[in-house]
Amino acid sequence: MKHIVKIITLLMAITTVWVGLLQTSTIPSSHTWLLPIYCVVSLGCYGLLMVGVGLMQFPTCPQEALLLQQDIVEAKSYLKQRGIDVNGS
Repeated sequence: MKHIVKIITLLMAITTVWVGLLQTSTIPSSHTWLLPIYCVVSLGCYGLLMVGVGLMQFPTCPQEALLLQQDIVEAKSYLKQRGIDVNGS
């Protein structure tokens, strides 16, 4: 719930700044109308950055890797008993 409040607050702040820029005409109107596009592009870049950071910080699970290797060995021995070649060549 806290995250949605942050997002809504940020959107309201951006909207307020945008409307303020439109009304005061401190910057040219052509640049002001591009502000929503800049915000969408920035949001996309931020999303890609967060995905990248999440992938870099993805936790490794050494115990799960060992269990997976044991499962693979068991599956290979099971298939070998059934007469299926699992050596991969």
